[in-house]
Amino acid sequence: MLHTFSFEKLRVWIDSKELVKIIYQVTRNFPSEEKFGLTNQLRRASISVASNLAEGTSRNTNKDKAHFTTIAFSSLMEVLNQIIIAKELNFIDDNNYQVIRSEIEKIANKLNALRRSQLNK
Repeated sequence: MLHTFSFEKLRVWIDSKELVKIIYQVTRNFPSEEKFGLTNQLRRASISVASNLAEGTSRNTNKDKAHFTTIAFSSLMEVLNQIIIAKELNFIDDNNYQVIRSEIEKIANKLNALRRSQLNK
C-alpha cells in the first residue's frame, strides 16, 4: 500500500484538486486563441492552489506552513479574477460561473480556517 502524505488528508487540498478538474473542463471550451492566454493562466493558478497546500505541509514551522496557505489563497483569488474576466468575455456560461464561484468560496473559507489554525498552534 502506498504512503499517504499529510496534504492528501486535507479536505481543502481535495477540494482544490477538484477545482483544477472543473477549470480544465471549462477551459476546454475557451477560444483556441486563448490557449496561451486566459486558458493557460487559469489552469496554472488553479494548480497553484493545490500545489502550495502540498508544499506547505512539508515545512517545519507553523508560520512557514501558514505562509504557503496564504500563497494558496492568493492563487485562489487569481482564479476568481480570471473567472470574472472569462465570464465578462462570454467564455463561460452562468451555470459554470456559479459552480466555480461556489467552489472558490468554499475553498477560501477552508484556507482561512487552516491559516488561523496554523498560526494559533
